[in-house]
Amino acid sequence: MSIKSIDPTNGKVIKSYPETTKAQVVKKIEQGHKAWTEWRKSSIKERAALLRGLADQLHIQRAELARLMALEMGKPLNDGLAEIDKCGAVCKYYAEKGADFLQDQRIETEASKSYVSFQPLGIVLAVMPWNFPYWQVFRFLAPALMAGNCGVLKHASNVPGCALSIEKLVKDAGYPAHVFQTLMIGSNVVNEVIAHPLIKAVTLTGSTQAGMKVAAQAGMLLKKTVLELGGSDPYLVLEDADLEFAAETCVNSRLINNGQSCIAAKRFIVVKKIEKEFTRLFVQKMKQKKLGNPLEADINLGPMARADLRDELHQQVLKNIEMGAKCLLGGRIPAFKGQHAYYEPTVLSGIKKGMPAYSEEMFGPVAAILTARDVEQAIELANDTSFGLGAAVFTANEKLGEEIARTRLQAGSCFVNSLVKSDPRLPFGGINQSGYGRELGLFGIHEFVNIKTVYVK
Repeated sequence: MSIKSIDPTNGKVIKSYPETTKAQVVKKIEQGHKAWTEWRKSSIKERAALLRGLADQLHIQRAELARLMALEMGKPLNDGLAEIDKCGAVCKYYAEKGADFLQDQRIETEASKSYVSFQPLGIVLAVMPWNFPYWQVFRFLAPALMAGNCGVLKHASNVPGCALSIEKLVKDAGYPAHVFQTLMIGSNVVNEVIAHPLIKAVTLTGSTQAGMKVAAQAGMLLKKTVLELGGSDPYLVLEDADLEFAAETCVNSRLINNGQSCIAAKRFIVVKKIEKEFTRLFVQKMKQKKLGNPLEADINLGPMARADLRDELHQQVLKNIEMGAKCLLGGRIPAFKGQHAYYEPTVLSGIKKGMPAYSEEMFGPVAAILTARDVEQAIELANDTSFGLGAAVFTANEKLGEEIARTRLQAGSCFVNSLVKSDPRLPFGGINQSGYGRELGLFGIHEFVNIKTVYVK
């Protein structure tokens, strides 16, 4: 059996990779555990130095890695370079801050000494998606390695080259053998990996359905999980917003990674008074985005990652139109040559409750515009969702915007006059059907450690 890397611009096979057999999976996990018994004893200083070396390798290989992303999942080159740079930044961040995050925390009790110590757990299984094939992995990997854990990666099956290159990066940085390993396996083997007694925890970024399956399996075995799942992020545009700025920011957020991002803006909830002008600006700016080969420097949008995902999105668009939504732009599969996965930037307006764009995640370059009577209804529409990953509000009244972000919007990350983005310094994650647990920042490194109480009488 093999795992194939397929070019989404033409449907052609780039390369086939042999699957890791079940016996090999077991051997790799055992090797990882053996490596961990020594790695866990390494000093914070040693771990920080290796993380800096990993950042150096990312910088050295950035052009090659960005090209690999473009070939395997269609990310434009400039976006790929930015993703690799962000991976380097998270390595440097934990190299700098790890010692502070992991130092013992004294707690005064009647004991002569009592404190909390943060100790590594062992091997963490990472089940990762294709849309940010490096960043999604590194935002787990950097804090995990800094904390003294080891990792095994089950990456998405359409980015096998990226998966193997991450293992190579770790080796090139000088880490001990087997501290991090890639498993070339399909989703059908994941449950068996979770069940292995030497796997101590699982982190998954993916769909809500995938998260439920992993959480169920891990829960049966009482293994810790962190889940970063889907989202249908609402962006509120209030009457006093700078519409030119808001439209530009909203378009850029909607089209992050060809529209295939959990935290990309999906629903644009616009107060009625400024709906016409905002919509005009939004459509105008969407029209300006150039669709084409991601290897070309002036391209804003490449293909979607797979043709089947593009076809599912197109059916969602058609269903919205059948139910009364207006298609203001796009809504078509472009007539490019070959079995491609391209989709035109699309804008739908008149979205109402019951339509797919109201409640489902539209994972591609499709924007849904909803109208609200006033601020209160805008907040109500924003929170009328099963998701809760990110949200944003645009307003000239910064105090009001902050109040809405802090107390009114129900999501894990809420931004004012900015697109929602992950940052190594800030915790990231969702609520409700968008998952639980946090990555990044102080909270991220504490997810996969034994928060151990030590009491000395």
